[in-house]
Amino acid sequence: QVQLAESGGGLVQPGGSLRLSCAGSRSIFSNYAMAWYRQAPGKQRELVASITNTGSTNYADFVKGRFTISRDNAANTMYLQMNSLIPEDTAVYYCNRAVVIVGRYWGRGTQVTVSS
Repeated sequence: QVQLAESGGGLVQPGGSLRLSCAGSRSIFSNYAMAWYRQAPGKQRELVASITNTGSTNYADFVKGRFTISRDNAANTMYLQMNSLIPEDTAVYYCNRAVVIVGRYWGRGTQVTVSS
């Protein structure tokens, strides 16, 4: 079974920071745009940020100026630096390709909870 593995989530207070990591295989990462997604309870999965193989980034409006996506192609790893966290950021965060193949590569996600 081939999948991505997210880590780095946890419980933080509003205004705090977390750095999420996404580890995968070369076959998943190589030459593909990647993305972070999140899903809150009872809500639909939404795109948070994406990054091309060459480092071009896009962010959802609700995280601009607060989150930074990056990747290390040699290590087949992607990161999401999350600053100035707010309760609305509470969700399970997943990584995958920016262009998702339905049913493919989803990991277990990592829980981010922002609460005082």
